[in-house]
Amino acid sequence: MKIVTWNVNGLRACLNKGFMDFFAQVGADIFCVQETKMQPDQAQVETPGYHQYWHSAEKKGYSGTAVFSKQQPLSVRRDFGVEQHSHEGRVLTLEYPDFYLVNVYSPNSQDKLARLDYRLEWEDAFRAYLLELDAQKPVVVCGDMNVAHCEIDLKNPKTNRKNAGFSDEERQSFGKTLASGFTDVFRALNPDLTGAYTWWSYRFNARKNNAGWRIDYFLVSQRLFEQVQGCTIFSDVLGSDHCPVLLEL
Repeated sequence: MKIVTWNVNGLRACLNKGFMDFFAQVGADIFCVQETKMQPDQAQVETPGYHQYWHSAEKKGYSGTAVFSKQQPLSVRRDFGVEQHSHEGRVLTLEYPDFYLVNVYSPNSQDKLARLDYRLEWEDAFRAYLLELDAQKPVVVCGDMNVAHCEIDLKNPKTNRKNAGFSDEERQSFGKTLASGFTDVFRALNPDLTGAYTWWSYRFNARKNNAGWRIDYFLVSQRLFEQVQGCTIFSDVLGSDHCPVLLEL
């Protein structure tokens, strides 16, 4: 089974930058996108052979997730039952016979960590939700989790230490999620690989110089890790400031 995640930073824009070419080429069984920035009726997204599931933010042109799946899931859940976290279209869960798939776009802590407190509250609630699912069957989590966990996961750790996505608090919170029973698939398979990033700023020629961050992940329940066949970062695929990541199970 092939599962892809990609923060498209606006699906309508990405459709004009080769999205469907990559979609067809990769042939995923499940294709997850974040930051759709649209309602499903705002553009024609034609994916023959796939069921489409959308979770858009209440605020137009903001956030949002979607999943395109060849197999019809047993159930679909939007958000995770906490009212204060249920307005931005950040979590979409599909249940399959052998696992739950959770597509997530975690909140950004913003400049000067203005939204850090909210981000940490959100992450505590999200972790509790993952554990609730994991008690029933294994979980595959994918998406833009807006944190570089370790220094190896970004080009310039020292100068970014107190910035959004690399604050001590966010890194510790992410570590807590892993410690609760989940494996960061790419890092588990590539423990010492440097220069492997999934997001690059549009400024300072960051992508050309590979001055990036690895903030897009696949996490799996630890008991599911033995079924992992591979995890690939498609850093050469353009169309967004993030690139796609593939998990093979």
